[in-house]
Amino acid sequence: MKQPILLLFIGLLIEFGAKAQQLSPVKWKYSAARVDSKTWEIHLTASMEQGWHIYSQYQPKEAIAVPTKIRFTKNPLIDSNGKISEVGKKEEQTIKELDIVQYQYAGTVDFVQKIVLKAPVQTTISGTVIFQVCTNQLCLPPKEEVFSVVL
Repeated sequence: MKQPILLLFIGLLIEFGAKAQQLSPVKWKYSAARVDSKTWEIHLTASMEQGWHIYSQYQPKEAIAVPTKIRFTKNPLIDSNGKISEVGKKEEQTIKELDIVQYQYAGTVDFVQKIVLKAPVQTTISGTVIFQVCTNQLCLPPKEEVFSVVL
């Protein structure tokens, strides 16, 4: 009698895990906006479904959140200009049991990187964004998205 119940439980865990992998509560949009003849802003915009959030790139040392990581593929025609900024309503999440604070975004956040073209040519900027999406009760495994934007 215990064996069928155990098999049912294992089957439910496998099904839940497969469905959790299919959840996509974050939609990404990638774009570029020209500032002047050589300067561009690259926008990586995340829109989260209600109840979900992703984490800031910049976390306190004690944070346990998986911070968003954005990596640009090297392009000899492009120089980055400063740090990636975050445009959105940053929320402070406090986990009292662990005595930690970490930063997150719900709704929409726009990660913006200024870049400078070394020559007036058309090129592409590409890279990856690694992020983790969570609710107050559940976190999905970190996910990696590949992006490419024509300048």
